[in-house]
Amino acid sequence: MSIIQSVHAREVLDSRGNPTIDVEVRLSDGARGSAMVPSGASTGSHEAVELQDGDPARYHGRGMLRAISRVHDVICPALRGVSPFDQSQVDGMLMELDGTPDKSRLGANSILGTSMATARAAAASLGVPLYRYLSQGSANLLPIPMFNVLNGGRHARGSTDFQEFMVVPMSASTFAEALRAGAEIHNRLLRLIEDRYMYTGVGDEGGFAPSLPSNAHAVEILLQAIQTAGYEPGRDCGIALDAAATELHRRGTYHLAREGIWLTSEELVEYYVDWVEQYPIISIEDGLSEDDWDGWELLYRRLGSKVQLVGDDLYTTNVDRIARGVQTQASNSVLIKPNQIGTLTETLEAIRLTRQAGWSTVMSHRSGETEDTTIADLSVAWETGQIKSGAPCRSERLAKYNRILKIEQEMGADARYAGRDALRHAAV
Repeated sequence: MSIIQSVHAREVLDSRGNPTIDVEVRLSDGARGSAMVPSGASTGSHEAVELQDGDPARYHGRGMLRAISRVHDVICPALRGVSPFDQSQVDGMLMELDGTPDKSRLGANSILGTSMATARAAAASLGVPLYRYLSQGSANLLPIPMFNVLNGGRHARGSTDFQEFMVVPMSASTFAEALRAGAEIHNRLLRLIEDRYMYTGVGDEGGFAPSLPSNAHAVEILLQAIQTAGYEPGRDCGIALDAAATELHRRGTYHLAREGIWLTSEELVEYYVDWVEQYPIISIEDGLSEDDWDGWELLYRRLGSKVQLVGDDLYTTNVDRIARGVQTQASNSVLIKPNQIGTLTETLEAIRLTRQAGWSTVMSHRSGETEDTTIADLSVAWETGQIKSGAPCRSERLAKYNRILKIEQEMGADARYAGRDALRHAAV
């Protein structure tokens, strides 16, 4: 069997023009695999550490030369001669080389880049797509997409308080139909915004970012876009929110600047309850801040039987934090981001624990993305059932959706589309 011959890293740019790392693993049989690592803007404090240079004279301190040196000087010598076909062994070695709980010695970026590139090289060596390699050929479930068509918060300053307003096509019978619905709604939304507000920018994730007078206006114009595109809100399409509430949390309360109000955890929960009663909201992500466990438990008691409640900053794809959420009934879903934890093996462990609890999983991109499509293959290989990769706009977002489209076509009659069934915690 082929073995790892070399591991090489280079500095590339992400969708915000910031440096990130691209790792390439070469095998003794000539096969190679590469992977680029994304970066978040709204990051949880419990995430694994992205190693940056800190040199203000170069890329404002965000350079990747330190991470690259870790790959060349530490990771490559250790992995040379190792089999790429045992992913858990490779990832275990990476974690042991780092030796810290937050990946701060080598950096989660250098570790994840190596982990993903190794899997890609192994798949290339066997001549199979990545999703087939990671699932050993058994996976055939395609995820329902969540399109972030209105951006706010840290992703679009001057727009809304909440970070993401997503449309979720529920009545489509294939991924291709869902992608078409998302694109059509996105197009109609632009026309409505231009008619009403004259001008709009585009946020980090490809969604529009008009300056709206309130958060409710975002929901209302999105509902109108769904209708004018020929779909029925609540039946054909639902709305998903990512409040990114950690970014709104100030001294024990939540500040909604657009509304000019400060809310306690209890008041913010009731704010969501009112919205769920008024609008076809099927999913709320990061409704409370990353350490507001009492608030999360209250949110679950009030809405857990009606809405998918997704923890992102709360869990950071970390099995210990997910286990606490399961024990305390803090949510019913987990957002899965490989770069929050650092290796494919740990990411899969988080998915398995979430499934054991009967919760749903959502594979997710980051706001600073690249053209790398690994998460698309992961969503299929590990049958997450849901994926969010931004709006149907900008190539770094569309690359993931187009990859799943190709997988669906490749599978043919064997493909199963998760669709509405993936939203089992929402009353749809």
